[in-house]
Amino acid sequence: MRVVIAGAGNVGRSIARELIINGHEILLIDRDPNAIKPESVPEAEWLLADACEVSSLEEAGLDSCDVAIAATGDDKANLVHSLLAKTEFGVPRTVARVNHPSNEWMFDEQWGVDVAVSTPRLMCALVEEAVTVGDLVRLFSFRGGSTNLVEMTLPEGSPRVGIRVADLNLPGDAVLVAIIRDGAARAPERDAALEGDDELLFLAPPSCEAPLARYLMPRAEAIA
Repeated sequence: MRVVIAGAGNVGRSIARELIINGHEILLIDRDPNAIKPESVPEAEWLLADACEVSSLEEAGLDSCDVAIAATGDDKANLVHSLLAKTEFGVPRTVARVNHPSNEWMFDEQWGVDVAVSTPRLMCALVEEAVTVGDLVRLFSFRGGSTNLVEMTLPEGSPRVGIRVADLNLPGDAVLVAIIRDGAARAPERDAALEGDDELLFLAPPSCEAPLARYLMPRAEAIA
């Protein structure tokens, strides 16, 4: 894939390195001359330009990229870049960094954002995920919160332990997308049975999160 990253600071460069390792073509854009450091990511293309200006994005060939990542330290710039990428250049997928949690509500499809990544929220979620069993943890949101990626480590006492994936009656529009067991991720095959301490990853709308938690937790806790 061809990926354009707006913001060539530490975050943007780190993302670029990871994507290059995975075989993607990367263009880094920044308007600050001090941020243009081709030697730091020599495999990437670099462009000194304002990622919030249509003329700059035309020069960057944004209409030919598969993903646009807004990774600057300015939420306003990230929103504008995402909106232009989606509406003016038809980029199939946009990912935007949220610097201040109070601004998170704006990062939705109306601003052209497919996936919003809030570092403070993600760090809190990972801390909670590391220390809790039986609690549903929201990892991040797609399209401004209409669908979330949530996680639960299945308690040993859950009535769903031993149940086949095909026999799960998940509430609403919740979808089981992965099972992590003994540190290895696996697809939720229909005949696979859930085990205690499985880490389950779901896609679910916010309205399904509480019913999903009740469905998975031990009966006594669910009743309480």
